[in-house]
Amino acid sequence: MYGLTGGIACGKSTVAALFSAWGASVVDADQIARDVVRPDSEGLSQLVSAFGPHILDASGALRRDYLGGLVFSDNVARQTLDAIMHPLIASESGRRMMMALGSERLPVFYEAALLIETGRQRDFPGLVVVACSPDVQVQRLMERNPELGRQGALDRISSQLPLQSKIAEATWVIWNDADEASLTHAARSVFDAVVAHA
Repeated sequence: MYGLTGGIACGKSTVAALFSAWGASVVDADQIARDVVRPDSEGLSQLVSAFGPHILDASGALRRDYLGGLVFSDNVARQTLDAIMHPLIASESGRRMMMALGSERLPVFYEAALLIETGRQRDFPGLVVVACSPDVQVQRLMERNPELGRQGALDRISSQLPLQSKIAEATWVIWNDADEASLTHAARSVFDAVVAHA
């Protein structure tokens, strides 16, 4: 099993989809983070206890953007959120990784935006980091989330571990500064290297 991460708007999810198309199993921590706070879940109940019922919409689902706004510039609130979410995600991730390892779809990748921030990179024999140049990262984030504007995009990027720090932890780096064909070629080279490593 191998780690897969990258900076925001660098193309990690696109690479994960390519790996899956080429026969790998991908355990997606972002999807797990959504699943563990579904309506009527224990995770959602813990969030409501910590942050109040106003984090729910009329249907009882989590208002993710609203909660994100609450914790983005409040370190104490973010620590509270992390203390609730990280154990839930870790437990469900472990369960899904064991299921993936029991399947015939190999290799297995654990895809997580905060993989290095949570120290999980040490759990894997190799780590793939998807990266791009700062200017490309800002431009892609603004295109993806136009409401942010340039300063908002820069703030989001600076709230994460610097990309160079992620690259320093990498076994393999996939650069995504060009077009889709270039990314596919770079990703395939790394995928083949991981298969050989396994």
